[in-house]
Amino acid sequence: MTGYTAPLRLRLDGDALLSNWRWLARQGGAPACGAAIKADGYGLGAAGVMQRLKDAGCRDFFVSNWGEAAALEAQMDGVNFAVLHGVRDEDMAQALTSRARPVLCTPGQVARWKAASGGACDLMIDTGMNRLGLDWRADLSELVEGLEIVTLLSHLASADEDSDLNPTQLARFRQIRAAVPAQRYSLANSAGICMGADYGFDLTRPGIALYGGVPHADAAPHLRPVVQPQAQILQRRSVIAGDTIGYNATHRAERDLEIAILNIGYADGYLRGFSGRGAALVDGVRLPVLGRVSMDLLAVDVGARPDVAEGDWLTIDYDLPEAAQASGLSQYELLTGLGKRFDRIWA
Repeated sequence: MTGYTAPLRLRLDGDALLSNWRWLARQGGAPACGAAIKADGYGLGAAGVMQRLKDAGCRDFFVSNWGEAAALEAQMDGVNFAVLHGVRDEDMAQALTSRARPVLCTPGQVARWKAASGGACDLMIDTGMNRLGLDWRADLSELVEGLEIVTLLSHLASADEDSDLNPTQLARFRQIRAAVPAQRYSLANSAGICMGADYGFDLTRPGIALYGGVPHADAAPHLRPVVQPQAQILQRRSVIAGDTIGYNATHRAERDLEIAILNIGYADGYLRGFSGRGAALVDGVRLPVLGRVSMDLLAVDVGARPDVAEGDWLTIDYDLPEAAQASGLSQYELLTGLGKRFDRIWA
């Protein structure tokens, strides 16, 4: 719709994004620090994220599928770009002409790529997560013979915990590195970076931490929030003591209240887990969510701010670790669930 301005927006802090990436690059101990920009840049907008990181010197980007790759093809000059889910039959025509490389994950994908003389590729080895990847116990040398492997990857399953699986996966990956030749090797995600340089190898692949998520307590002082949802007040209204607010009357006013109805709800990714637990903010003043979060609307207590009115913008309290604890959602869900109705505004 030409000229339409949404009544809800994401304020995106480009300086914070770059600050996070630079800290992760220093912390990872690897020659290169890449960026996972799958799920539309974790909800921020992949094109904007990629361009800012590329301008700052990032040269390695990762998405999930070829649809995500197609949307970013024009930005791939001068970078390594990998598609983590490999290549299906349906993807081959695009994969053979794209500047992106498939991360081959299964024996079938390896055979498909070889049969097409597909050229340079990446390779995923499963070292204990039992998700995508070739089994680390397989005869990998024979399976991958003839492949031109740029990056050999694995993925840590429990890097955000003090788990025995972490050193086990590290030891297995070292075995793979000795057995399967590649130009470079990559193991650490955001949480893996926080485990030290032993996990860095040649390339790290942060995701959630780029966007202000905290994958490990040690990282909290160094990572800055990137995403700030804001919603416009559609109506300010008075609620008489004894009246209820919202669906199923889950909040009954114990006293007269002043509330604001905001243009945001679970269709925008602000889910019902925030009902009675979330808040909006004005100048640091917390305005609690009252009643159920609706599909498109939210009620907050504005009694402490007589100055806010219809048409004003309120910031949603979206500190990722705290919001995750309040809502029962993961930090990943909080970001990737942010809907398409937000205007995304980089600062």
